[in-house]
Amino acid sequence: MKAAIVAAAGKAPVYGDFDAPIPSEGQELISVRAAALSNLTKNRASGSHYSSAGIFPAVAGTDGVGLTPDGRRVYFAMPDPPYGSLAELCPIQPRRCVKIPDSLDDITAAAIANPGMSAWAGLVERAHLAAGETVMVNGATGTAGRIAVQLAKHLGAARIIATGRNLRELEEVRQLGADIVIPFALGADNPSGASQYEEALKQAFSAGIDVVIDYLWGDSAKIAIAALSQTIEDRPVRFVQVGTAGGDLSIALPGAALRSAAITLMGSGLGSVSRAALVQSIQNVFQAVQPANLQIATQVVPLAELESVWERATAKPRVVFTIG
Repeated sequence: MKAAIVAAAGKAPVYGDFDAPIPSEGQELISVRAAALSNLTKNRASGSHYSSAGIFPAVAGTDGVGLTPDGRRVYFAMPDPPYGSLAELCPIQPRRCVKIPDSLDDITAAAIANPGMSAWAGLVERAHLAAGETVMVNGATGTAGRIAVQLAKHLGAARIIATGRNLRELEEVRQLGADIVIPFALGADNPSGASQYEEALKQAFSAGIDVVIDYLWGDSAKIAIAALSQTIEDRPVRFVQVGTAGGDLSIALPGAALRSAAITLMGSGLGSVSRAALVQSIQNVFQAVQPANLQIATQVVPLAELESVWERATAKPRVVFTIG
């Protein structure tokens, strides 16, 4: 079968022939139609992700869309190595599959499943967002952040604050449902950037804040927590840490910031959210695409051309490989 083959750790995949899988007992053999290129897919393929199996040669790809032997169209995730979703065929356990609504096309389903799951799990499974609450998305210009803004609006948030580094992209996020956009520029080349960001956040928080969905961590999250501690009074805030796109895996957080305000810090991901809840989150996002008019930018690329886009692909638009 044709597949994206990773020969060794650290090697980019190449398009070629790989032995067709024979499904084990309890597995289904998926005829793959589309699969998105995500950071998780890249990191697992390179062997740098903690969940990488270290088995080579292997087929790249962590999730995709395809048909079961009896013709059901499903989204599937986390196939067992050495097989992956970037191939004509992929064996998978049925519990790792989600039925795709007829109204949802293959490309959108493949592109939105992972970032949609991240956003839904953070907003619903962890934050338990209620209609009428105010939400801030820290890092709203990323793919998952944009979906989080749209889902928060769909779920009844009364006010949505979106932050990010790029003002032009923040204006795009405003069109997706954000009520307030706050750009920031942090670092040595902008010495006043931290104080400017903190003041802008305190002004936005003064009208109320209930949930923070954080995709960045690092300095921007530390500043947000400081602004919360100085602004909120007798109003609990749920701060949900989802990703570290800001580049820092840890921050130095003053204990006084947590003692002086009712801030609940929590994470959202595999472990803090059960596998069953993550699968259900994907199903819920699929059901929400049409009524919420969820938007995600995609670039469709035939699998045979993967070598031309693998290294230079960016998060936006989201590359989706078509197979077969």
